[in-house]
Amino acid sequence: MGASLKGSDTVDNVSTPDMVETGRAVTDKSSDAPFVFDKAAETRLRRKIDFMIIPTVALLYLFCFIDRANIGNARLAGLEKDLGLAGTDYNVVLSVFYISYIVFEIPANICCKWLGPGWFLPITSLGFGFSSIFTALVKTKAQVCGVRFVLGIFEAGMLPGIAYYMSRWYRRSELTFRLSLYVVMAPLAGAFGGLLASAILRLPSFGRFTSWQMIFAIEGIITVGLAIISFATLTDRPESARWLTEEEKKLAINRIKSERLATTEVLDKIDTPKLLAGILNPLTLSTALVFLLNNVTVQGLAFFLPTIVRGIYPDRTTVTQQLYTVPPYVVGAFFTVLFPGISYKIDRRQIFIIISTPFVMIGYIMFLATASNQARYGATFLIASGAFCMAPITNAHISANVLSDTARSSAIGTNVMFGNIGGLISTWSFMVKDAPHYPIGNGLNLATSSTILIVGTLMLFWMKTDNAKRERRSAEDELAGMTEKQIQDLDWKHPGFRWAP
Repeated sequence: MGASLKGSDTVDNVSTPDMVETGRAVTDKSSDAPFVFDKAAETRLRRKIDFMIIPTVALLYLFCFIDRANIGNARLAGLEKDLGLAGTDYNVVLSVFYISYIVFEIPANICCKWLGPGWFLPITSLGFGFSSIFTALVKTKAQVCGVRFVLGIFEAGMLPGIAYYMSRWYRRSELTFRLSLYVVMAPLAGAFGGLLASAILRLPSFGRFTSWQMIFAIEGIITVGLAIISFATLTDRPESARWLTEEEKKLAINRIKSERLATTEVLDKIDTPKLLAGILNPLTLSTALVFLLNNVTVQGLAFFLPTIVRGIYPDRTTVTQQLYTVPPYVVGAFFTVLFPGISYKIDRRQIFIIISTPFVMIGYIMFLATASNQARYGATFLIASGAFCMAPITNAHISANVLSDTARSSAIGTNVMFGNIGGLISTWSFMVKDAPHYPIGNGLNLATSSTILIVGTLMLFWMKTDNAKRERRSAEDELAGMTEKQIQDLDWKHPGFRWAP
């Protein structure tokens, strides 16, 4: 939006946070916006928010992903044998998690908005922490399936919930990089999870638990501890932050409001038109498709990298095999921050969807083209580099291209729901009968990454074309006679709206 200042919504006046949370709307992208900001004050505020918000959500997401993916480490430690799993039973166990994850995705994000992320995120973290602990108690296939189903319910709202939560605090251009600072915990969870599992397996026992049971029990207890702490450390929204001054609260709210066309309140009430505006946004649907295709790779790598490593290094000890899963995740984590960091500087996201994809394509071509253990292990580094950065980029991209808070919550929920459909597909992409080369799984991932490249490129051209068409429209003529609520419900259909590539 524009950056000039008009009317009474100044940063220096005596209005309260409650007053600036509603007030006037930015009505037309081509008109002057009613806000201007002191850059130095913004920088100080942004650093304060970074320090208070990011560490907690990053740690919660780290153990969210560990509690999801540690079943791969447990598999190496004898879970299948102890539970009597055979054939495709392991794939069934993985699939059950994704069924509940997909079904509860959008409801969980709506619940996050209704309850408030400052309460929702700690509660749902507590839930999946206990679910991990209870996984250590299972004795049969039915029991592990039941616990994994419950785990999926509690984890469903975590990724979109944090993304939605952070959109309450950061500008569009700032969000991609900040999302990467917690999403990077996914590849780091692969690295740290492997190291932690190796360390845990060196213990003779943990209470009544031994072997793979210790992995679930100890990691679940850590999660529960972090969830309890987060009840005290997570602030729901700027106006309730005790660690902000009144002036900082006004600045935090106005920063967000300045980018929301036709919006008179930062945190609007939930209603059906706005929910549908987020879900049916063309960019939401195309980006969600990209995230679905990408998650076939990301989740497949998380669950099956230990198995892939075992196929490459069958003679190594279990602990050594666990350690071999760590380096690809470290490299993936670097790119998960690098690409969003550049995106933050240039305020562009679609181009990074396009340029990250060839890394994945080359990796799977290597898997299909050679049986060399060294080459195939090297391919996992390329795959991790191109795949893991997609979560912060896609969620920030969707957040930047909807207007209302309600539409943002449903749009991000839709993106992550589609992504976890990809996760469900991934659980059946690497079958035991295809070991050790997995031609079907590798071929599928080559196809999905190639499709991402095509869809991403087409959407970039579509956004530029549609923006050019919108420039020729008259916002005043099209909005004439419409009520304030009708204008707000337009969201991305507002004639003054422009896609942010």
